[in-house]
Amino acid sequence: MRDGAGDELIGRVFLARVIEPGDEVAGRWVREAGVAEVVARLRGGGEALAGVSATRWGGLLARARRADPERDLAVAEAAGMRFVCPGSGEWPCQLDDLGDARPLGLWVRGRPSLRIWALRSVAVVGARACTEYGAHMAVSLAAGLAEHGWVVVSGGAYGVDGAAHRGALGAGGATVAVLACGVDRPYPRGHTELITRIAEQGLVVGELPPGEHPTPSRFVLRNRVIAALTRGTVVVEAAHRSGSLVTARAAQRLGRHCMGVPGPATSALSAGVHELLRAEAQLVTDAAEVIELVGAMGQLAPERRGPVLPRDLLAPAARRVLAALPARAAAAPAEIALGAQTTEDDAIARLYELRALGFVERHGDDWKLTRQATASVHRGRPRG
Repeated sequence: MRDGAGDELIGRVFLARVIEPGDEVAGRWVREAGVAEVVARLRGGGEALAGVSATRWGGLLARARRADPERDLAVAEAAGMRFVCPGSGEWPCQLDDLGDARPLGLWVRGRPSLRIWALRSVAVVGARACTEYGAHMAVSLAAGLAEHGWVVVSGGAYGVDGAAHRGALGAGGATVAVLACGVDRPYPRGHTELITRIAEQGLVVGELPPGEHPTPSRFVLRNRVIAALTRGTVVVEAAHRSGSLVTARAAQRLGRHCMGVPGPATSALSAGVHELLRAEAQLVTDAAEVIELVGAMGQLAPERRGPVLPRDLLAPAARRVLAALPARAAAAPAEIALGAQTTEDDAIARLYELRALGFVERHGDDWKLTRQATASVHRGRPRG
């Protein structure tokens, strides 16, 4: 005899076979009537629950007649999978933010705790047909996040997704693939080896029961799980109609951080990212900038500065005198003092100081930049 928790699990496994991911009407049934009542109504074949047509109810009943939750659990166990229910110890509570679109449960392959890993995770998503630049940025971001102890979440697809998973694995870090099919049948098939490796070293997660295949709508609905599971979503490359923009916008709606990596202004594969950046997304270029947004207070990215030049180390008065010297010709102290807005005596004192440091040399009564100093001094001057 099963206990209440066992009945709840069996019921949710049954519903996962009958109801499509993200079905908010069915989610409302579960919330208002409970799992047991919804299962009983579907198995009994009686009057339709509220909010569906007779045709759709008939389709659900047909699915219910074919559902066998005990068999699904047996197949899952043989494949090294488990079913994680809302309210269980491994359930990531942030998925509850999806409301009635919350998954009925998640099928999981891999040893780590999904709840623990999700607490410190970032999604890295983007174009399937990405450029070399996109793949490089995805690998670099994922590796940097993994090296700092963050879990990289993506969709297991070709392009940016695969590059992100490989970047995390290559850095010896943690990664989670959220699939739009049964997690016992890796998709795309060309990523079978990669997804198998993720299952061995990380986690492979999905809403659909064993053996289920992906469809376009399931890919779109999968993206809400990626967005809700993580602290923020980074879009590396995305055209205007890219599915990764669905993930980014879901992250925005859920109050998660939404970030984008800029690309060339002429690249159609970056057009969608640039549109995000024009709206509400934050621009990021490396893992440190991502962590500054999603991490704890005070985890700031290093300040970006150009190289320190020798003249940067001079006192302000000496820098003004140095800047007043012409690029090629010699100049008299009076002319230099005028340009530096100081007295002639002060200019002469600064010029002797600059000569000792190798910046200037004396030519009779005039002064001139040394050859070595010319390039350094005038490199940072604005050009008109």
